[in-house]
Amino acid sequence: MAFSSLFFMFLFLPLCIGIYFLANSKYRNAVLIAFSLIFYAWGDPVYIWLLLLVSCLNYLFGKMISFGNGGTPKFGLAIGLIMNIGLLISIKYTGFFIENINSIFNSGFAVPKMHLPLGLSFFTFRAISYLVDCHWGKIKAEKSFNTFLLYMTLFPITAQGPIVRYQTIALSLHSRDTSVVDFSEGMGRIVIGLAKKVLIADNLGSIVDQFLGSGSIENQSVMGAWYGVLMFALQIYFDFSGYSDMAIGIGRIFGFKFDENFRYPFLCKDVTEFWQRWHISLGTFFRDYVLYIPIFGKRRKFGGLFLVWLCTGLWHGASWNFLIWGLYYGAFLAIEMIIGKKTMKKIPAAVRHIYNKIVIIVGFCIFYFTNLSELGLCLKSMFFMGSGSFTDPLFVSSFKSNAILIAAAVIGCFPIFENIKKRIAALKDENTYMSIQVIGTLFYVALLIISGIFLVNATNRPFLYLKF
Repeated sequence: MAFSSLFFMFLFLPLCIGIYFLANSKYRNAVLIAFSLIFYAWGDPVYIWLLLLVSCLNYLFGKMISFGNGGTPKFGLAIGLIMNIGLLISIKYTGFFIENINSIFNSGFAVPKMHLPLGLSFFTFRAISYLVDCHWGKIKAEKSFNTFLLYMTLFPITAQGPIVRYQTIALSLHSRDTSVVDFSEGMGRIVIGLAKKVLIADNLGSIVDQFLGSGSIENQSVMGAWYGVLMFALQIYFDFSGYSDMAIGIGRIFGFKFDENFRYPFLCKDVTEFWQRWHISLGTFFRDYVLYIPIFGKRRKFGGLFLVWLCTGLWHGASWNFLIWGLYYGAFLAIEMIIGKKTMKKIPAAVRHIYNKIVIIVGFCIFYFTNLSELGLCLKSMFFMGSGSFTDPLFVSSFKSNAILIAAAVIGCFPIFENIKKRIAALKDENTYMSIQVIGTLFYVALLIISGIFLVNATNRPFLYLKF
């Protein structure tokens, strides 16, 4: 069940909100668990048993770590990590490994066709962070299985990000309140996220299919290749940040405060800053749990850095382009680390912006093409080595006809609405403040109606990160 569907927006979510607030406070967790399981079963009925099994086992491992004696805590952590990481590797990467073994050794091992469970990478990472934090003493293992089950299955964050850690919402899992401000802010965030997905990301996706789709890249012009990849960069930003906005908004309605997952990443001044603003929960996960693992240590920071980016690439998919993509970013982050922050700041801002935008756009090109031959063709086209011309009528026509969409996407990369909200909040005149609030409410209602109309007429485009 996608957030960007009429069924979810106008039936599932309102029904969940209504029953939740009508229920006695002591039953509200049960209401959320029930709706979360329905949500997951709707999207992936085959593997709901896996989500429940992983939740049960990690609950037990957590208790072994926090409340065990002797070697029990270490055993609980070891077996828990082996199970979670083993599960992720066996389901997500077995086929990839066997395909490459067959290719290298000319063997004939059968390649299993394994269905990827919905949100596997996200709920296993939540479980891993929970167990490690228990072992480090940052948190105590949850005593109530129902509360832990809510953490593992909570529907706003089950299928995609942000990767919410237990310690972030531990208190809210037990007791929480929703104020009028929480409800209002949450609803506004949901509408903004839906509009990002339906009005911007999906329409950008049509351009991406036209310029980077199968067969279109072979004779692509230089401008057409750059244009297609740039549209993909914007599409995936509005797609995933839109989902994150909706998840944060839904959580806010139910009294949970999730951390931000995107902070206007295209405003970055260097590649390092880009990754401090993009998919923040994933970056901080690898930073906190992988970067300084004992086999490298802080003195060998480059070893840890490349391990992190190898893992980041693999996390996104079982394909060589994702491995290349991870090592590509690892190399640029290592270069910036060698140059140093002080030296980087001395470089003119315009030069830094041009440099990092080129690196980022090329990175999205690598990310898009799972077929390495097509990736090579696109990179050749981008850097004047392809068979296409510099520009072509299709690019000019597309750019002109989509000018309003592109302008809206570019404007959406800046914190304009955030700054407006801050200025409104700072107003001292109550009448002016209330008038603007009414206008803002009407704006959100109009945006919801327009998004709903687009949902009625749109073809199904699931969130891009559902496949991870």
